Amino acid sequence: MQKCMLGTKIGMTQLFTDEGIAVPVTVIQAGPVSVVQKKTKDSDGYDAIRVGYVDVKEKRLNKPDKGQFSKAGVSTKKVLREFRLDSIDAYEVGAEIKVQDMFQEGDKVDVTGISKGKGFQGTVKRYGTARGASAHGSGYHRGVGSLGPNSSPSRVFKGKRLPGQMGRDKVTVQNLAVVRVDSERGLLLVRGAIPGPKGGLIVIKDTVKV
Repeated sequence: MQKCMLGTKIGMTQLFTDEGIAVPVTVIQAGPVSVVQKKTKDSDGYDAIRVGYVDVKEKRLNKPDKGQFSKAGVSTKKVLREFRLDSIDAYEVGAEIKVQDMFQEGDKVDVTGISKGKGFQGTVKRYGTARGASAHGSGYHRGVGSLGPNSSPSRVFKGKRLPGQMGRDKVTVQNLAVVRVDSERGLLLVRGAIPGPKGGLIVIKDTVKV
């Protein structure tokens, strides 16, 4: 069965193996999620389930959004995401999926999140470009440098590395190992770091690289 889950990043800590080796792990509050809709090849052209995560007050949603939750028989949710699956026979609309239903220790997963925003940054911090001389006589330290074009083609090519917004990108870290599943508290501990700040939304799927 293909595995998928939504969660919230709590932070990082470490666990110790039986040999006394420290393993860095990220703690994720994973699920539970509720199945809001099933999409099939006959009606939509592909198989998928639509799930909701984190309860939200009804007054914060408009009528169309509230309608799909009432139709599915689940409480109103803040986050909606769709997962394409090879088979959706195991899922029913209105059912609740918990972390222990999906994952177990030793699984390999891909984790997707929105990276931390760094604001407007120059090329040295944004791309790691070389800076100018540090001597007092130098009048050039952290500038962009030559943009390249001369009289021909007399323009700056698209894709040129220039200052701009840094961070807040959709980032996926692949092939992370599930170190522990805490079914009582709904926690998923994966080895290593994942993108995003504490409290950020996390999407967890089966790894595409085995």
